[in-house]
Amino acid sequence: MGVLYLFVPISMVIAGILVWAAFWAIRNNQYEDLEGPAHRILLDDDDPRIPTQPDTADQAKTTPHATVDTNQIPK
Repeated sequence: MGVLYLFVPISMVIAGILVWAAFWAIRNNQYEDLEGPAHRILLDDDDPRIPTQPDTADQAKTTPHATVDTNQIPK
């Protein structure tokens, strides 16, 4: 029973700190724009990732042909 005299004031202090932190965050506009950063990540297209039409000559130069060495294949 004596423990309640310790835990009740400690829990009230912790609750007071949490309420103060919530009001501080609201006053300092921490919750002003919740969706903006998420949309900026999705819409940030500085450079195109999908090539439009690669030249066939450039593609032939950059694509190596695979050769099979029959001495390397396990039997």
